[in-house]
Amino acid sequence: MSFARPSLLLLLTALLFACSPPEEATTPSPPEPYVEVDSDATAVDEEEALIERARQIHERVIVLDTHVDINTANFTDERNYTEDLPTQVNLPKMDAGGMDVAWFVVYTRQDTLDEEGYAAAYDNAMDKFHSIHRLVNEYAPDQIELATTSAEARRIVAEGKKVAMIGVENAYPLAEDLGRIEEFYELGARYMSLSHNRHSQLSDSHTGEADGDWLHNGLSEMGRQAVAEMNRLGIMIDLSHPSVEANRQAIELSVAPVMASHSSARALNDVSRNMYDEELLAVAETGGVVQAVAFRSFVDSEKHARYQEAVVALRESIADSLGYELLDNTARDALDEEGRARYEAQLQEINQRLEPRIAGEVHPNAPPVDVADFIDHVEYMVDLIGIDHVGLSGDFDGGGGVHGWMDASESLNVTIELLRRGYSEEDIAKIWGENLFRVLDEVQAVAAAM
Repeated sequence: MSFARPSLLLLLTALLFACSPPEEATTPSPPEPYVEVDSDATAVDEEEALIERARQIHERVIVLDTHVDINTANFTDERNYTEDLPTQVNLPKMDAGGMDVAWFVVYTRQDTLDEEGYAAAYDNAMDKFHSIHRLVNEYAPDQIELATTSAEARRIVAEGKKVAMIGVENAYPLAEDLGRIEEFYELGARYMSLSHNRHSQLSDSHTGEADGDWLHNGLSEMGRQAVAEMNRLGIMIDLSHPSVEANRQAIELSVAPVMASHSSARALNDVSRNMYDEELLAVAETGGVVQAVAFRSFVDSEKHARYQEAVVALRESIADSLGYELLDNTARDALDEEGRARYEAQLQEINQRLEPRIAGEVHPNAPPVDVADFIDHVEYMVDLIGIDHVGLSGDFDGGGGVHGWMDASESLNVTIELLRRGYSEEDIAKIWGENLFRVLDEVQAVAAAM
């Protein structure tokens, strides 16, 4: 597997060390009287001090998540992100967790490569673009603004507002019209992936690995042209869903840094949505960034499977104790309206009893994938490709989240874990947002030069 690309010059900063002269010998002082130290209390004090330091750092750095999915039903006059909806990201949760910037995603599920499929995909994309615009222009202009550059984002944060930025997940809505890339750019898109979980007209998907079934053996001719057009406009090329070969070709073709908006390290968890070391190194060589994703089954598939099995077993036990039968989807769909309503009420009762018992009965024997497991991926990638090329993403409202960072309100826990592992404030700032902003700046500088 080769990711050949012209290498970039790296600037190394020399570290200067100063040695203090030894102190003059002095007469030893008499020993201090012995005082017993409560080691448990000391540990508590140290942990509280670490958390407080993390809180201060968290307030100073720009906290940024590059991948937040949206449902347009939550972008209406009656129901929108000014409320604390049961979503993982909304304005109250961003406030509670100190999340400054959310990249809202214009995601389109892959469907047929024909006129009907393209038309539906385009309508879906426009619906999502317009929903984001309604949030910033109509529902909450005093709380959140749309940014298309890092400078705009910094200005908005300095004014005490939240920042919305836009990424496109799956270029399928382009249909066969490359001109739509500029249309999406004008609507605020600043990154785009060329496929999702099936092959698009532009690129093979990572899912082709399952059976070795490829449509283009990488990028199609239109996909290759799309890379050039994204470079021209200043849109970051997102490598999180295309195949390894499609990513190799995109890296080779791009004259600007590339990024992965939500991918973790395949060396730690071998799933096709994560990236091989060769891919990670190739992204870094372009000057790009990989945003580690807090998606439980991408972080640790086996651990998450054990946890799910334990939760299912507990749910079944509760259902049995209540005399209820859990149904599969087929049986559920066969219910009439009255039966479905009755079954939903039973499920609600089961879940109300389940939630308070998970921590005590499931976690001890089958712990959930948590923030520490997630930061293992961050550390691995930092060690491999350097602190300047790693960032964070939750994939919130798209299946993401790990125990301790299950929504935007818990974002401080990530900073706490990074600080616990010895990362400096400068490092934490880079990982949370500065690396991504740098890449966006460089991509836009290439576009300006072109």
